[in-house]
Amino acid sequence: PGFSGPFTIIVLSHFRTANRFRFRLEMLFGRCRIMSGSVSPLAPKSFASMPSLRGVRMATASAGIKYKNRTDVLMMVFDKPAAVAGVFTRSRCPSAPVDFCRANLPHGSARAVVVNSGNANAFTGLKGRQATALTAKSAAAAVGCDENEVYLASTGVIGEPLDATKFSGVLQQMQAEATSDFWFEAAKAIMTTDTYPKVSTRSAEIGGVTVTINGIAKGAGMIAP
Repeated sequence: PGFSGPFTIIVLSHFRTANRFRFRLEMLFGRCRIMSGSVSPLAPKSFASMPSLRGVRMATASAGIKYKNRTDVLMMVFDKPAAVAGVFTRSRCPSAPVDFCRANLPHGSARAVVVNSGNANAFTGLKGRQATALTAKSAAAAVGCDENEVYLASTGVIGEPLDATKFSGVLQQMQAEATSDFWFEAAKAIMTTDTYPKVSTRSAEIGGVTVTINGIAKGAGMIAP
């Protein structure tokens, strides 16, 4: 903020390093042009084939929270209570979903996870807490579990109230339509300024049993303010 006038970018010979440097400069000066139509040069040439995991089902929806013509809500359903663990920010201004999940974590199990993109529901005060309460109540009713078995996450713009009514009413349908082979679409639904979905899977034999771990993630970048 406050920077004006021309500036010089040093040209680096290594392609990957140069692109990392360019990206950081653009982020610094508020000129990041990473959009869904422009894929990062760091994107993998191919993506992992994500296997289905028994008892884990997913569905996505388009709620128009911030973006148009794309999915922005993810619901994950665990047919049986799943063991849960969490690592949270140390910020003194955590988002409403972080506070909600912190409170639920001691109960130790999860039946549903709901994630929205486009709005972080952070620094939103009472309205933020009301949004998490509505989402949790709707998810619990859809799955048939206690609200302390629901976990929430939001990613996107901070400081703007999240209108949970845009998607709370479709969670019942999402639960009914959830399927176990939807990992790639799940990763796409939690993207914001990301240019490609992040998925990974690994299998290992532990005690004579084959264990498979699937993971999805989203990139971190400042959207606003």
